[in-house]
Amino acid sequence: MLRLATSEAGFAKAFARLVADRRESDDDVARDVSLILGEVRQRGDEALAEYTARFDHYQLTAEADWLITAEQCRAACDALDPELRAALELAASRIRAYHEAQRPADRDATDAAGVRLGARWRAVDAAGLYVPGGRAAYPSSLLMNAIPARVAGVDRLVVVTPTPHGQVNPLVLAAAHIAGVDEIWRVGGAQAVAALAYGTARIRPVDVVTGPGNAWVAEAKRQLYGVVGIDMVAGPSEILVIADGRNDPDWIAADLLSQAEHDPSAQSILITDDPVFADVVADRVAVQAAMLATKTVASASWNTHGVIIEVASLDEAPALANALAAEHVQLAVDEPEGLMNEIRHAGSVFLGRLTPEAVGDYVAGPNHVLPTGRRARFASGLSVLDFMKRTSFISLDQAALQAIGPAAVALAHAEGLPAHAQSVELRLK
Repeated sequence: MLRLATSEAGFAKAFARLVADRRESDDDVARDVSLILGEVRQRGDEALAEYTARFDHYQLTAEADWLITAEQCRAACDALDPELRAALELAASRIRAYHEAQRPADRDATDAAGVRLGARWRAVDAAGLYVPGGRAAYPSSLLMNAIPARVAGVDRLVVVTPTPHGQVNPLVLAAAHIAGVDEIWRVGGAQAVAALAYGTARIRPVDVVTGPGNAWVAEAKRQLYGVVGIDMVAGPSEILVIADGRNDPDWIAADLLSQAEHDPSAQSILITDDPVFADVVADRVAVQAAMLATKTVASASWNTHGVIIEVASLDEAPALANALAAEHVQLAVDEPEGLMNEIRHAGSVFLGRLTPEAVGDYVAGPNHVLPTGRRARFASGLSVLDFMKRTSFISLDQAALQAIGPAAVALAHAEGLPAHAQSVELRLK
């Protein structure tokens, strides 16, 4: 774990290294993914079956081996413990309500020149949703991806998820039933993303691919952008907690570990103005990590990528947070609004001591698919808009054409495009 203090002479250099540390895939991953994509594009289902046997130790032989049916999803939902089913349904209802408020409105108006201008929003025809199934299976991720797509109006929702040794998480199936997924294919990794983008004999292609995955999945999405739309290229999880010394150190330690347990490459950072509190939190992280079922992953993440930054005043924290542009920023202070107003770059912000980031992962409502690796400087979390596109329209009558057409002719001639100019001039005459 790295310990920094803004008062130290070497802080600026050390902090710059921290900001620049990407913790993402290397050139070897890019080469491997490129090969996989090429194989799936050329050989389709045959390549999918080979990669699934190799990486997931699962044989895609009979037709029934490929698809998880709607009946299986319904049965998994019906078999859930009532309390757990109620929790999934609560999460789904809150996610749906939040995202319904994101639906954009069409525009249609006539301006002062008499030109009718507007835009119509339409959903994509089909969306592919990647649901991890390796290190952990996350029904919450399925809800966070599928529900905004449904709210957007997507007709066909396709899930791909790896099933190592043929094992399927019943919670994922139950979430698929609640969200109304149309197809679930038992394939994962970069090869599954390729199948969604290019299509195979069995799997029809989609228009957008969303959802978190490992480095190979992220790299596949990066390489396939343009063939399909994507939500973002996501890297390892990250959390930045800004906390004063009046917090319960066990709470803050648990918050830091909530992201550390995702992946050995995940990063948890604490900024505090209380050195003694920092010491206690560091101690409590070690104690709590040792008791977690995920202790191997969480400890590797904290020991390798964890950071504590001591500041003279929390007034210094927003500038540091903006440079880090973290996926999750938690403001564990009495009056968080002032700090939030100064934070310009963050995937999602959690206000106050009683708002742990983990609530946002499940039941708060906003999407938990968020930009990582400083991409919050220019990107936002997954939303309804990721499954929609806007088409503008223009309508002119003769008066409107006379009002603005001559300017178009002048600009077309200035750009050396006489056919452009003529297409307007002929109508003006």
